[in-house]
Amino acid sequence: MKLIVKICGLSTEETLDAALAAGADMVGLVFFPPSPRYVTLERAAALAARARGRAEIVALSVDMAERNLGEIVDMVRPDWLQLHGSETPDRVAAIKKRFSRRVVKAVGIREAADLATAQRYAGFADRLLLDAKPPKDATRPGGNGAAFDWTILDGFDPPAPYLLSGGLDPQNVALALKVTGARGVDVSSGVETAPGRKDPDLIRSFINAARKAVQRRPERTPS
Repeated sequence: MKLIVKICGLSTEETLDAALAAGADMVGLVFFPPSPRYVTLERAAALAARARGRAEIVALSVDMAERNLGEIVDMVRPDWLQLHGSETPDRVAAIKKRFSRRVVKAVGIREAADLATAQRYAGFADRLLLDAKPPKDATRPGGNGAAFDWTILDGFDPPAPYLLSGGLDPQNVALALKVTGARGVDVSSGVETAPGRKDPDLIRSFINAARKAVQRRPERTPS
């Protein structure tokens, strides 16, 4: 099974083009104003048009009102909606039904007990994103550049295919894939030189390192 590589938080043509040329499967656009990776609807629509047909487009939101989600769907036409807040399984189901889009649900992981939260989305989310829980003083959800202990995924039976996220970069993605056997990875801050500033060379290095790691590893049960 092919490894899914997602580059999230893209905001410029140069870095989007770098991700597409390097073979990214999914490209993420962030619609959360506190994030340094936030893009306006107009900017996102232009980037999405550039990527359409070359990679799947993912729109990331955090506990967003339905009206605002509707604006994203209408203007950006994403393939996926990524829900990175406290959305319940019922909320995920309602969003899928309302907008006829596949949904990625982010789940914060710090310890093995957190995997039970992921199981709640069985039959609701089309894909999970397993991300490190944010530190207590964080103003944004997600790992904020930190990784969780990947070994707690040993024996994990995911209720849906998942993307591994949180603290990944070109130097550690091969190890992360070896430890977890994940079939998908997601990176944002790990390919940046400053918050929100993606680097084309780091994007290429990350994708190449991930692809090479999968070529070297033995086949495992898909996750």
